[in-house]
Amino acid sequence: MPPPSNRSTIQKDGWNIPLWRTFIHFFFLPENQPNLFYEVSFIHRIITMSGLWARYNKLLEAQPLLTKCLTSLTGFTAGDILAQNFVENDGKPYDIMRTVRLGSFGFLIHGSTGHFFYGFLDSKLPGTKPVTVASKVFIDQTIWNPIFGCMFFGYLNLVEGKSWDDYVKKLQADLKTAVMGSWAVWVPAHTINFAFVPPSQRLLYINTIQIGYNVFLSFLGNKSVDTEEKIVADAASSN
Repeated sequence: MPPPSNRSTIQKDGWNIPLWRTFIHFFFLPENQPNLFYEVSFIHRIITMSGLWARYNKLLEAQPLLTKCLTSLTGFTAGDILAQNFVENDGKPYDIMRTVRLGSFGFLIHGSTGHFFYGFLDSKLPGTKPVTVASKVFIDQTIWNPIFGCMFFGYLNLVEGKSWDDYVKKLQADLKTAVMGSWAVWVPAHTINFAFVPPSQRLLYINTIQIGYNVFLSFLGNKSVDTEEKIVADAASSN
């Protein structure tokens, strides 16, 4: 039996529907969705997302380092999955260990170093004045960016069991590309970051953008480097 009606409800198919759900239905949801009153409501989804956001912030306050490491783990894992499945058309099967390597870098290196670096930067250059924001962006892109690139290629070189010579050749081949390629993304992104994003949320903001940028990093980090001997041999065979 339907519940009794009151001023805050309307009748529909013999049931009393709260007026707030009617408002959401008419103003925010598609008109062509049938039986909409019996679907999960738009407002319920908002409340769910708000609850997740509140839990994330609570965890960030209680365990800032761990939370940021887990956030980076998620960002780098998602970036490599996207790179392998939607960007690289080389016909190779999906490499789960490659994703594990990228995800572990996010957890062990990116999340932890980002936590301390941006915390240090905020402590030395507090505030959001234009000159402060510009100084932070400059330091991030001219000092931290190359250091991050060396850590990124070095970590992959280590976990893949490659030699020091391989690492040096990788830096010579791709570090400049990685650093300069990041300027197009991170100069405007960090301008917004340092001007408007609260310090505790910086790494979440960075990882949100970095999911897309990690597609580029994943491709670059796993791109093979031709040795000088192979280049010479290829040139000789073409003559």
